[in-house]
This record gives sequence, C-alpha cells and structure tokens, in this order.
Amino acid sequence: MTDWIVPDWPAPGNVKALFTTRNGGIGSGPYTSLNLGDHVGDDPSTVKQNRALLQRILPDKPQWLKQAHGTTPVRVDDYDCAGPYEGDAALSRRVRKVCAVLVADCLPVLFCDHAGTVAGVIHAGWRGMAAGVIERTVSEIGGIGSIDTRIMAWLGPAIGPNHFEVGEEVRQAFIKHDKKAALAFFPHNLRSDGKWFADLFLLARQRLKKAGITEIYGGDECTFSDPARFFSYRRDGNTGRMAGLIWLDG
Repeated sequence: MTDWIVPDWPAPGNVKALFTTRNGGIGSGPYTSLNLGDHVGDDPSTVKQNRALLQRILPDKPQWLKQAHGTTPVRVDDYDCAGPYEGDAALSRRVRKVCAVLVADCLPVLFCDHAGTVAGVIHAGWRGMAAGVIERTVSEIGGIGSIDTRIMAWLGPAIGPNHFEVGEEVRQAFIKHDKKAALAFFPHNLRSDGKWFADLFLLARQRLKKAGITEIYGGDECTFSDPARFFSYRRDGNTGRMAGLIWLDG
C-alpha cells in the first residue's frame, strides 16, 4: 500500500491520520483496487484482504461504522470489538483506537484537540450535514472530557463544487439553518430545472465555524475529477469506498 494522503495540518505529534485512495489494493473492475467498503457489491473476500492490507500500517483494527447519513456520533472507547457501530461519526480518547469512516464523494472531516487528548472523524454527506452531524459531534467532544477546548479540523477529499449537483430542496435545507449557506450554491447554467452546484467544503466550514471550530485545513481535493486516484459514486455509480482514519499514538 503506497498511495495515501496524510493531512497537512498542525496536529499534535501523537495524533496520526490518513486518507486512503483507490490505489494499492487487489480489486478489479469498478472496485479497482483498494476498495474498503463491504456493502457495495464487491467480493467479500477481496474487501477482507484489502482491509488486512490497510491494517498493516495501523496500530489496531479500524472501528468501522454502519453509516446511515444521519447525525449519531459514536464513542468507540465504549466498545471492545472493531464494529461496525451504527453512526456517522467516531471519536476516541484512548490510544490506538482507530476511528474510521468510508466515503466516495461524501466529505470526511477529521478533528483533534490541541492537547492531543481526543480525535475523531465525521462522515459528512449533505444529508447528515444539513441534519446537524457536525454540530452533534462537536458537542460530543466536550462530553467525553477533552481537556483542551481548541479543536482543529481537516477536510478530506470529497466531490468538488464544480460537480456536486443538487436540487432546490437541498439548497433550502441549508439556507433555513443559516442564510450565509446561500454562498455555497451557484446555479447550473446549462439546465433549466432548478438544479444547483453545491460546495460541500464551504458548507462544512460554515458549520464548523458556527460550532466554534475556526482552525480548518484541507478541502482542496475533488474525488469526482480524479478517477485515477479516487472512487466517486456520483461519477461512476457502482464503485468502491475509501477511508478517512485517525487515532492517538502511544
């Protein structure tokens, strides 16, 4: 496994994180090659082998989630096995607990505090984001006892604003929460059916800032426009999943 992204952010030295790409695994066809999703129609044995390849560079098994585009954050420290747990965010204060989400256009939001005592990751598609998954997870950080209220976030690869087409109902769902969200939408000039292009990165930044997180990094990699490196559900339909992972080192 030689192709992954290490976040460029000023996290404490004991906070480790990475984002996998589609390269470095053993898959074929639409799942070429490092598909980590076990729910997308790929051969289960292939997914198992790919997860084993990933685990070689991790301190422990990832705490996989059963994601539902909802708002539930999971405190993975409360569990001894490696999932899956139903939820759309994972956070931990324990060393070697690997928090993980699977994505293929949705936005992975990695976070940690300045003291290196808490880390986690959010699966932020538009549905979960509009419903408040970022806000609920930020609130949960305080609930597990972070000793440092200064939180930083890194926005991983997701579908970019030039490709993420949504309807008026999506735009209204965000504007009802915050009028400034209108800045994240611009009309699709080639269509007359009320479609918009949406900027997931800007929407996430707005939500994070309203939740008190102002140190935000990343947000410059588009999954849709780079088929050589990223899976993209909007581009390909039947496709694999990549992982955003973060943990506290010993």
